[in-house]
Amino acid sequence: MPTIAIVGAGPGMGLSIAKVFGGHGFDVALISRGKDNLDALVAQLAESGITAEGFPADVADLSALTAALAQATERFGAIDVLEYSPHSGLTMVNPPEVTVDNLQPAIQHLLYGAVTATQAVLPAMLTAGAGTLLYTMGGGAIDPYPMLATVNTAQAGLRNWVHNLHKTLADKGIHAAVVAINLLPSATAPEGVPHADPDDIAQIYWDLHTRRDRPEHLVAA
Repeated sequence: MPTIAIVGAGPGMGLSIAKVFGGHGFDVALISRGKDNLDALVAQLAESGITAEGFPADVADLSALTAALAQATERFGAIDVLEYSPHSGLTMVNPPEVTVDNLQPAIQHLLYGAVTATQAVLPAMLTAGAGTLLYTMGGGAIDPYPMLATVNTAQAGLRNWVHNLHKTLADKGIHAAVVAINLLPSATAPEGVPHADPDDIAQIYWDLHTRRDRPEHLVAA
């Protein structure tokens, strides 16, 4: 069985992505901070006949994140697909107010965590000559929102790195791509705000994994 590891798994996009890949025969390794959240997700996936297991870790704790992915590999075997989408929070900070102190948490969650998770699974992918690396971020990574200066800065750095991964890994059988979501999942969107169903967005991840034809997909209204 192939395996997908979803870092930052939650009841929205994470669950939808797990259902899509699980529905195509993947085992699912779920990583997030809360054990109760993970247990609930595993139970929901089991109802759909999908084999899943949770591995608690805070992505800000890089050692714990590496250990969780090692445990997932021990449980399921090599990770075939990594999906990284941690929740860093949407702290409102305008560009002139950015400091090293308020930028650091966003960098830690979004960039350092992504690099750490990738390094945990990439060696085995290189050995196998196959693998998929998918990273979720907001649309502000492409067209920044001034009130989200710290988050957008970290996302832009991650986006740049993933594009470079794509350029250097494609000929080694590994596809790296960004999904930039510039709207809200329908379950959380206020009336009149652009939104989309998480299950529909999740199909984009499967398309990127199977078609392997682009390094980026913008989800926008």
